[in-house]
Amino acid sequence: MTIRVLLADDQNLVRAAFALLVASAPDMEVVGEAGTGREAVELARTRRADLVVMDVRMPDLDGIEATRLIAADEDLAGVKVLVLTTYDTDENIVEALHAGASGFLVKDTRPAELLDAIRTVTAGDALLSPGPTARLIERFLRSPSALHTPGSGPDCLSDRERQVLTLVARGLTNTEIADALGLSPLTAKTHVSRIMGKLKARDRAQLVIVAYESGLVTPGLGTG
Repeated sequence: MTIRVLLADDQNLVRAAFALLVASAPDMEVVGEAGTGREAVELARTRRADLVVMDVRMPDLDGIEATRLIAADEDLAGVKVLVLTTYDTDENIVEALHAGASGFLVKDTRPAELLDAIRTVTAGDALLSPGPTARLIERFLRSPSALHTPGSGPDCLSDRERQVLTLVARGLTNTEIADALGLSPLTAKTHVSRIMGKLKARDRAQLVIVAYESGLVTPGLGTG
């Protein structure tokens, strides 16, 4: 399957570089380029992209609001959003995940990592690398502006499901969770799916938010 990628960034040179990179991958194609958030939403609707690489900071409509509109559009239910951010200055990661992004990367990531990220998110997994995810979510959940995910908290989960949720929050994949807990990958995947259902979470990204907001994972300390 060829992954149809839409690139959204207000800098022409950045878009051009990403376009060359994506086009170099045999399993991907660029189906559009957007210079504003509003244009990104419009192109997502018309070009039928599988994934949008979305810069947070854009004119007209920022990347977070553009992500929110894409995630809320039933006609775009299959479209994933991968947010790009500058780690030291962007303070919008939690809002982006709440808005519907399936993950994020820092802008200075290596080219191969961007391509792997596109494949990971398109396959249905959230891209939540342990280090940056933990640091960013810790930082923003400490602020009064942190948002809260609707639905039940971890109290409705079994002990095993709480263990799995903790590992999801640390950025582990299903295979890594299986290895850590002595489970089969299929069993780990089943646990994650059940947890998402119980917590009414859209994807793994929201599970991370729930784990931090509920105190199951404590900033700087691991499990709560």
